[in-house]
Amino acid sequence: MSARIGVFVIAAALALYIVLVGQRAVLLLMSGDPVGVLMGVALVVLPLIAAWGLARELWFGVRAEQLARRLEGEDALPTEEVGVRPSGRVLREDGDAVFPAYRREVEENPEDWRAWYRLGLAYDAAGDRRRAREAVRRAIRLESVERRAAAGG
Repeated sequence: MSARIGVFVIAAALALYIVLVGQRAVLLLMSGDPVGVLMGVALVVLPLIAAWGLARELWFGVRAEQLARRLEGEDALPTEEVGVRPSGRVLREDGDAVFPAYRREVEENPEDWRAWYRLGLAYDAAGDRRRAREAVRRAIRLESVERRAAAGG
């Protein structure tokens, strides 16, 4: 739950930034000064990029959580016992120990979103956040394709 609070606080701060920069952009655009207008245009672009990035990350979080709940409902989440730090993070050596099994599962079933999601969890446990996000993004894409195929589309 604390992660959701953190996401909400960061999203609210970014939304405030977008509003404040947007207001400044409007003032600069209305100034009539060529340099002010150029700066105003630049300030319009920055909040749009920030809003796109925020929406993309929030959607990633929502979809990843949906897949986690689905796997939990199927009783298909990883069950290995691993040590954790007081912060709740998995001990890296324990994450490294379980990683090969999930990598092998993806190699054997490259179109299985469940395998990719579990691999993402293993990458995260091993401390490789970039690859963890890539694996979960792949799981999201594969699950979307599977869901559309099941719906007949």
